[in-house]
Amino acid sequence: MANIKSQIKRNRTNELANQRNKSAKAAVRTAVKKVKLAVEAKDKKAANEALVAAIRLIDKTVSDGIQHRNTANRQKSEIQKLVNSL
Repeated sequence: MANIKSQIKRNRTNELANQRNKSAKAAVRTAVKKVKLAVEAKDKKAANEALVAAIRLIDKTVSDGIQHRNTANRQKSEIQKLVNSL
């Protein structure tokens, strides 16, 4: 346990940031999963709508510094290829 006041606060802020980051990453995984499910169901309209939502979420995680831009680009490319295959 930290004895220094600034470190106690730093631990607290790190924990809050960690929870926010976990939530954002989970939301991205859910959005990607929705795209994949729509593609499996061969529902082009739903896949396109899910794709737009997923790309928006992925871009937000990059701008918030939660995810690296190369990771985000790879994810977007993967789901875009799936939707284009319909």
